[in-house]
Amino acid sequence: MARSKNEWASKVFALIRAGNVDAAKAQIKVAPTVGDIVRLQDLLAQLPPSPALRQLAAFVEEERALLAAPRLHRSP
Repeated sequence: MARSKNEWASKVFALIRAGNVDAAKAQIKVAPTVGDIVRLQDLLAQLPPSPALRQLAAFVEEERALLAAPRLHRSP
């Protein structure tokens, strides 16, 4: 059964659109891959700019950088 590569990002994006940013942040902290975070960043770029969105985008970027670090790669 093949899963959509964008499934995780879509679910987290739905949390953000619903206003549940705390739950979204918790999910972002345990993101499966850097690619998933990049897909989420692409989805976030579609939202209208706001101070809260800028703060969330900065958080997502920090988590992407942490996950991309070689010592923090997660095993499958």
